[in-house]
Amino acid sequence: MIALLGAFDEEITALVQSLEGAEKREWNQFLFHEGTLEGRRVVVAKSGVGKSLAAMLTQKIIDHYAPESIIFTGLAGAINPDLDIGDTVVGRDCLQHDMDATALGFKRGEIPYSNFRVFRCDEELARIALECEPAPVSVETGNSDRKPRVAPGRILTGDTFLAQSMMKGRGYLREELAGDAVEMEGASVGLVASVNGVPFLIIRTISDRADGNARVDFNRFVPWASKNSLRFVLHILRRLGSDA
Repeated sequence: MIALLGAFDEEITALVQSLEGAEKREWNQFLFHEGTLEGRRVVVAKSGVGKSLAAMLTQKIIDHYAPESIIFTGLAGAINPDLDIGDTVVGRDCLQHDMDATALGFKRGEIPYSNFRVFRCDEELARIALECEPAPVSVETGNSDRKPRVAPGRILTGDTFLAQSMMKGRGYLREELAGDAVEMEGASVGLVASVNGVPFLIIRTISDRADGNARVDFNRFVPWASKNSLRFVLHILRRLGSDA
């Protein structure tokens, strides 16, 4: 069993629609879609937005399904200036940018009185994902004249949606934390998966550059990004099957 997660319905739509032999289960308003993809048993679920919901769902998935790995896909904003709308970031690692106990002498992102700060994504899953070609660019990306790229990167997570107007004064995201993309769930999934010893991978499609210079029709972009996530997931499942 492999768990495939996303934050909101539109991010997992393509995955759910591609399931074979799909069955639904519900737990406390969370809906689990069980089935097969590329001949492998999977469960697809929406966590909801933010770190708490993502952590809660991840622990439930681990307790109930004991997955061999967890893949979280969805959207992110670019911090790395080399990334553009439609590019895909395959997580190398992730951390919580809003965990800040620096006044007590801890590093930014470090959970006080613990060994938890940076959560490393599974190297084999990441290696396979990096071999995938992103979905062909479309007008929804706003950059139909360029070829989207896939790149490894550090995913930063926090319980704040960082619009361009909020980026001033947050240079630490790039300078101190060396972040490439920012979102609201990944490091929570990474924390829970790491504590439980479950391999995980975060894959994010860039939906904005957080600099005010790029525009995208978000409602049209999300379905394209969902298909891009499906493309990467199917590639990983095929490769895992061929290597088995």
